[in-house]
Amino acid sequence: MKRLLPRIPGSLRRRLILGAALLATVAVVVSQLIGFMVLRSWLLDRVDQQLADFHPPGPAYFEALKENNRGDRPDVLPSDFRVYFYDVSGRRMTVSLGGDGKPGPRIGDSLAQLGLHAGRPGTVASVSGDGRWRVLLSSGPEDMHAVVALPLDSVDATTSKILWLNAVLLVVTVAALLALGRWVVRLGLLPLTRMEHTAERIGAGQLDLRLPDIDARTEIGRLGRVLNSMLERLQLALREREASEARMRRFVADAGHELRTPLTAIQGYAQLTLRQERLSADEQIEAHQLIAQNAERMGLLVDDLQLLAQLDREPSYDKNPVDLLSLAADAVRTAALHGASHPVDLGPLSDPAGNGELDVVEAVGDPHRLRQIVDNLLSNARVHTPAGTAVHVRVGETRVGAGTCGSDRPGGVGTSPPLPDGMPVSVVEVADEGPGLTAQDAKHVFERFYRADPSRSRTHGGSGLGLSIAAAVAEGHGGRLELDTAPGKGCTFRLVLPARMSEGRSSGASG
Repeated sequence: MKRLLPRIPGSLRRRLILGAALLATVAVVVSQLIGFMVLRSWLLDRVDQQLADFHPPGPAYFEALKENNRGDRPDVLPSDFRVYFYDVSGRRMTVSLGGDGKPGPRIGDSLAQLGLHAGRPGTVASVSGDGRWRVLLSSGPEDMHAVVALPLDSVDATTSKILWLNAVLLVVTVAALLALGRWVVRLGLLPLTRMEHTAERIGAGQLDLRLPDIDARTEIGRLGRVLNSMLERLQLALREREASEARMRRFVADAGHELRTPLTAIQGYAQLTLRQERLSADEQIEAHQLIAQNAERMGLLVDDLQLLAQLDREPSYDKNPVDLLSLAADAVRTAALHGASHPVDLGPLSDPAGNGELDVVEAVGDPHRLRQIVDNLLSNARVHTPAGTAVHVRVGETRVGAGTCGSDRPGGVGTSPPLPDGMPVSVVEVADEGPGLTAQDAKHVFERFYRADPSRSRTHGGSGLGLSIAAAVAEGHGGRLELDTAPGKGCTFRLVLPARMSEGRSSGASG
């Protein structure tokens, strides 16, 4: 058999109202009880004081004894006092003082039955009815005693009225507390109700909405700020996920496009070579060469994809001192041999903080990978600029700043977060005097498979992975790859790496 438990209201508003009403009810009941006890004690103290102040005179004992012997009727006092006398033997006399026809107190016929101590008042019931009396035993002459009594009718009537008044006040107070508490709680929870309605609209799809009432001085306001921050992060995560999915779809489409072209060529020339009876020896040799060229092209593309996957997953680089000046000089020499249509020169970094002359510029990293970046930038300048366009390679050291490099600035594009301002860096620039890029093209130039040429013609560049690989390698070395460009102003690609502090410079800096 299941145990029956009291049902607890689930609404926060109900719990607050009932909790506040319960606490207020307990407080009112306790205060009324304390007030009732204080009042009752005060009224009893007054009666006790009256009893203590009333002392029967000594002759009254002897008069009561004489009248008791004669059998006279008791005297009536002009007050509510009742006085009962006890003789020397401790027996109550038949004569008493007071009496107006009302039932008196129920007291014993002897002192032993009385059960009172001299000077200590007590409460006894009435002879008939539900009345009560306050009695006090006092000593008289010749070992006689007297009991003085006062009715408690006024005390009982007053306390009874107080009890009824307290009950009425309690009911009215609880009703008022419920009504007022409901209004106060509703007013206090109004910001939470607004948040609830806003959250329902956000859950319905209006993700741009934010919770109102974010006053940091209140608990609900702080909750709203935290929830708004969480919503911002969730929305940012959703946008990044959508952007990532879009990039992945574009990546798959571009990779498929790049692979489909050589595969189609290989398939076509392979089918052509099957018709050997229709081809001359020269045509067969040409077909075989084209098959080999497209296979090589596809192999290079696959190698680039594998390299990017490796750089994304577990990039590993040598950490050796690298002389960027020597590296750039070798790259310029190689470019001059393979690309005579574009004059290439080597010079110092055109920066106000540079030395103004060529000098050893060192960084820490993998010389093979860093050389791959410079070769890629030089090849990119040759491919995407008209013949005869001058290409300038500059090498030097500077510090990160808005006017130098390493930080985001208008007109510039970076592949990684900015470096700390004032940080010493080693820089290799590859600048051309070509047509430059638009802001839209510059924004996406480091993305994989991106090409400024929408036709994706092979005469205007490679597969679009070179700059992506260069950017990944630069970021893996703790630096970044930057681009400054504008239509008609050429392109300046800048490899920025943390400078290697030599012993002389480090000791000079510490001194």
